[in-house]
Amino acid sequence: MSKRISRIAPWQAGKQFAIVYFILSLFFVIPMMLIASFAPMPPGPAHKFSAGMLVAFPFLYALAGLIFVPLGCWIYNLAAKFTGGVQVSVVDDADA
Repeated sequence: MSKRISRIAPWQAGKQFAIVYFILSLFFVIPMMLIASFAPMPPGPAHKFSAGMLVAFPFLYALAGLIFVPLGCWIYNLAAKFTGGVQVSVVDDADA
């Protein structure tokens, strides 16, 4: 069976991806904080480790998702008006 995605709700997709981006960024931030806590740092203000930036990173990444995913959905919706959208094939699951 073939179906088309003719429209994506921008705000709903933005909220969803903001949460996903936040959670996925934790997989990078937590190990980076552990490594940085044991890594020797050279003296001087230019090389001082900023733990605040690592804490802020998941929130900044989520904010970027909240802004840019709806923008991408809006562009997709404009293009889908001319092309008809993306065609996907789906099958009914016999177990459902």
